[in-house]
Amino acid sequence: MLGTKARRAIVLAAVAALSVAVSSCAKSDRSDDAAGGNGAQTSSKDTLVFGAAGDPKMFDPAFASDGETFRVLKQVFEGLVKTKEGSADIEPALATKWESSPDGKDWTFTLRQGVKFSDGTPFNADAVCFNFNRWYNFTGALQSPDVSTYWQDTFGGFAKNESADLPSSLYKSCTASGETAKLSLTSATGRIPAALALPSFAMQSPTALAKYDGDKVTASGDTFQYPSYAQAHPTGTGPYMFAGRDEAQKTVTITANPNYWGDKAKINKIVFKVIPDNNARKQELQAGSIDGYDLVAPGDISGLKTAGEQILDRPPFNILYLGMNQKNPALAKPLVRQAIALAINRDALVKSSFPPAAQVAKEFMPPEVAGYADDVTTYNYDPAKAKALLAQAGESNLTLNFWWPTEVSRPYMPDPKQIFSVIQADLQKAGIKITPVAKVWNSGYLTGVQTGKADLHLLGWTGDYNDAYNFDGTFFGRPKPDFGFTNKPLFDAIAKADAIPDATQRADAYKGVNRQIMDFVPAVPLVHSPPSVAVASNVKDFVPSPVLNDDFSLVFTSGQ
Repeated sequence: MLGTKARRAIVLAAVAALSVAVSSCAKSDRSDDAAGGNGAQTSSKDTLVFGAAGDPKMFDPAFASDGETFRVLKQVFEGLVKTKEGSADIEPALATKWESSPDGKDWTFTLRQGVKFSDGTPFNADAVCFNFNRWYNFTGALQSPDVSTYWQDTFGGFAKNESADLPSSLYKSCTASGETAKLSLTSATGRIPAALALPSFAMQSPTALAKYDGDKVTASGDTFQYPSYAQAHPTGTGPYMFAGRDEAQKTVTITANPNYWGDKAKINKIVFKVIPDNNARKQELQAGSIDGYDLVAPGDISGLKTAGEQILDRPPFNILYLGMNQKNPALAKPLVRQAIALAINRDALVKSSFPPAAQVAKEFMPPEVAGYADDVTTYNYDPAKAKALLAQAGESNLTLNFWWPTEVSRPYMPDPKQIFSVIQADLQKAGIKITPVAKVWNSGYLTGVQTGKADLHLLGWTGDYNDAYNFDGTFFGRPKPDFGFTNKPLFDAIAKADAIPDATQRADAYKGVNRQIMDFVPAVPLVHSPPSVAVASNVKDFVPSPVLNDDFSLVFTSGQ
């Protein structure tokens, strides 16, 4: 048996390794010469217009969970750590360094000095603790899983849980002391500090939050009403400042922060123009009315290249899945869930609806993440066996409502209607009757799915940081209305894996978790898809991030 001192040394080494050992997904190919990589380059254009696939939900990162909202907020806000350019690794941001206690429960962050929020108020340890305590003390509508999604996925519950479904909180307290802020947790976790790169944990101005009623969120039916702060006054420390939203023109504008502590933004103004239709985005790029757009349709790539536009591939750090809600008694039967998995021809789906480099997903995380298991139970296309399992389960006449989103494209879901149509046809061949339910992404779809209204739904995830918990824990680490099940052995296995400080042992534990998940099959993993970004030929230094953390402050244009 090892002595206390020896054990402590091992834990210290393991925890220190965890803080830097998040493996890389992609490397930046940004140049570092006078052409633009060293911060000296000026842009030929004052304004860059970028085509966005959907409307931002609102502008308080603590309440956001979707990529189009974060695309804007990541330019305005910063966290204690961030992901490196073009990578899922983390690096310092508002904290210059960090260290953990031997037991992994206390994390001390040394803060960058001389930083101010864009309203002129200071960023300091008190502001850090204000933000953590704000999230921990959310009450009422703020405890809805549709409002504080990332807090609940990462830290669990609140100071005073208002639902029996909420777990106890991983967060314990925050202590401000000079240039440091110490976070104390109730148990060790491998999620910290990497999870703090999540934009939901960006630092916000305490003064602005108080001035514009930041916590005044109210429920209204299936939707939420957000306060003035989240609608018009988001205030961070980032290289850009929120300038306004034009509902009629469907645009959001940000302008360069003249007092930013780091390298100033190279382009003065960024306009995010919401263009839900993929073909319309392509046409606007070709017409010159936008300078770039994300989520290029696979069939458009060749033509855009021929026309001289740049196609930049984003590493496929994502998963699209078919969700199954076990609140429906039929879907609570394992045989039915297995039948649905067997009924979907995923090879054909990927070939017909995704870019050539897309891969059929075997489980709920990309192969690059430590903990991926290659020997999980698989469900190869077999409609005859699917019918047999449905009959064995007594569900030969099964009817399910199947939700799919409109007015949106996602990195893992370039054309929701087409994907829905292909899967619907497969399920009907197996004898399952489908009632389609189409909802607008940010006006009914997300809320409906996340509050458990759908039997089947299409949803996915782009990893926020390179850790197995960010996939397995986010989906299946606790009861969630969209999946409608309680599986204590699975919840316990994920919690146990998350608390292992040694990276190798932790990866082995997650391999076991992945085998457990695919035996239980709470959803059907469909595809890992490499989305592409198209930018005009004169746009320079746009580096697609695998975690969608694109940094527009480094982008510039040359010529017209």
